[in-house]
Amino acid sequence: MPALVSNHPPVRRWIPAPVTKEENIDWADLTFVDLARAKTPEGRAEQVRLARDATHRQGFFYVVNHGLDQAIVDRMVDIAALAFDDVSEEEKLRYQARMKETGEYLGYKLPQYWHIANGVKDRIEHYNFPRDTSRRDHPTVLRPFLPEIQRMIEFTHCEVLNEVQKLLSLGLELPENALPDLHPFDETNHSFWRFMLYNPRTQEEEEKTNNIWMKGHADHMSFTAIWSQPVTALQIKDWDGQWRYVRHVENALVINCGDSTEYLSGGYYKSAVHRVVKPPADQEGYRRLGLLYFHYMKDDALIAPLLESPVVQREGITKSISGDPPTQETWRKNRTAVYGVSQLQRGEDGTEYEIVNGVRVTHYN
Repeated sequence: MPALVSNHPPVRRWIPAPVTKEENIDWADLTFVDLARAKTPEGRAEQVRLARDATHRQGFFYVVNHGLDQAIVDRMVDIAALAFDDVSEEEKLRYQARMKETGEYLGYKLPQYWHIANGVKDRIEHYNFPRDTSRRDHPTVLRPFLPEIQRMIEFTHCEVLNEVQKLLSLGLELPENALPDLHPFDETNHSFWRFMLYNPRTQEEEEKTNNIWMKGHADHMSFTAIWSQPVTALQIKDWDGQWRYVRHVENALVINCGDSTEYLSGGYYKSAVHRVVKPPADQEGYRRLGLLYFHYMKDDALIAPLLESPVVQREGITKSISGDPPTQETWRKNRTAVYGVSQLQRGEDGTEYEIVNGVRVTHYN
């Protein structure tokens, strides 16, 4: 990944929130996977074990020493702010995503689209780029930065997630390219990049939603890569069923295992249930701006267990889709179209759920 150079177009700085100083926060104990250490045989064996066990137990872990300078990540956050602060409402509407119609997030998801609870809708805004940014047009202010955004997408896909997938392939006792080969960086792949902004809410909205900004859920794709940012609001439903906060780690990514990988591994790797909640008191009023990459398999891949894995054979299949498994294309479009807007049913355990492709998809308030 090339370093910053002087001929990049200028962009004003985004001033991030200070890291919380509140005590008594229940932090999740997440594993650190070090990609630099994975370059030696001894270190690689260690990182395979760490990545495998973390994904089996929690479905969340950090990636560090990935090779990208913090300054490039900071600049990408600066660019992200333009998508929300320097684009008119009229232009946002022109680039509004048609999730229900297309099953894709590409373009803007504007606030007040998803239902949270008790009549309260979200205050979340995001702008989504296809894996290949040239596939579609973009708001005027973002166009000068498309080469940088494209390089960031490729880095996250190929140098981070595909490297993680090599470790997890070995964790399933498969050839290291088993998972990366299912996630090529080409026209068959519809992974996407997101600039995401959480806006503060009113006290009335907080009370009606019990401080939940986004319901607990598992992502439907293979993995989500979240570049760590300082507003403490992301929680995981941990291995013991408790909700715990994800701590900010400078220049780290939080890797989130999704449902597709859980099905590929027959349930051995766990898709991570997570949610976003009101930040601590010393971060109230700050906007939460993030960089995320949602990683899919190629469209014709089946959402079905990798039966050739000795781990899957030995551990057995605990999670699979009954009947004919859907393709990645069918799965991603159907899950995207209904998220946050379908009529949910109430489960006996107090959760809410919907049925997609014959699968019970659970939402946690």
